Amino acid sequence: MIVGLVVGKRQSRPWIVSDELWSLIEPLLPESGPKLVTGRPRVPDRQALCGILFVLYTGIQWEYLPQELGFGSGMTCWRRLAAWNEAGVWEKLHVVLLRKLRSAKQLDWSRAVIDSSPVRAARRGPKAVPARSTAHGRAASTMSLSTGRASRSRCR
Repeated sequence: MIVGLVVGKRQSRPWIVSDELWSLIEPLLPESGPKLVTGRPRVPDRQALCGILFVLYTGIQWEYLPQELGFGSGMTCWRRLAAWNEAGVWEKLHVVLLRKLRSAKQLDWSRAVIDSSPVRAARRGPKAVPARSTAHGRAASTMSLSTGRASRSRCR
């Protein structure tokens, strides 16, 4: 059943998280802060994850996430995604799933792909021209003060 869990069996609503997948994800999520006495109740993490998957699957904008689905607002799901990104949840989940697949001998390395992308150097080389000074001081004049007498040229 692991193949269906990871590769994904064709299902009518792929944004719904199965119990088996949730049992792997839930321990990786950071603890939520203290419960607030006022305001709306916190949307459960599983519902927020379904909302995140819905937005990623359908490509709709966060603010258009339908409230009728019960996933919370798009902003709630977006904030939860950002917090989980910062906590490294997706990297941890990747490792967990790889271990699970490896132990079940369900990894097919014949279909593995190695990809690379160019990465900018961390440090730039020396500048070709020294930067102009930004020190306080009088700027050089770009106007000539000696106008003298104007001359006219006559065209005949």
